[in-house]
Amino acid sequence: MVKNIVRDIIFLKQKSQPASKSDLSVADDLIDTLRANSEHCVGLAANMIGVKKNIIIVQTQLAPIVMINPQIISHSKQSYEAEEGCLSLEGTRKAIRYNSVEIEYYDRSFQKHKGTYSGFTAQIIQHEMDHCKGIII
Repeated sequence: MVKNIVRDIIFLKQKSQPASKSDLSVADDLIDTLRANSEHCVGLAANMIGVKKNIIIVQTQLAPIVMINPQIISHSKQSYEAEEGCLSLEGTRKAIRYNSVEIEYYDRSFQKHKGTYSGFTAQIIQHEMDHCKGIII
């Protein structure tokens, strides 16, 4: 179901809790909401649709990827300053991002995955993971 985007800064600054199999409907809602906002959105975190669970979705060149309980297990030494926008905020803000990140996460079947992402996809993942930690750009 397409959900409204949360803009309440106090809510967005709260840390998300680990997700479980009972939270899979949140992943479906993230997919629907990302598709509904695809013209100006490349990723979402569950708290952006009002759910404080550690679930994100990232649009890649091939298809969106849902990551449940994602964790950065390593990152490049190189970083850069990015200018990012967010559906939950007006305008853009600067953020420091790593060039590449290695992520461990669970998919919608709760199968564990590990992947290395670079460039814009890595930037999106880091932005959405910040949301889960209550960090707003």
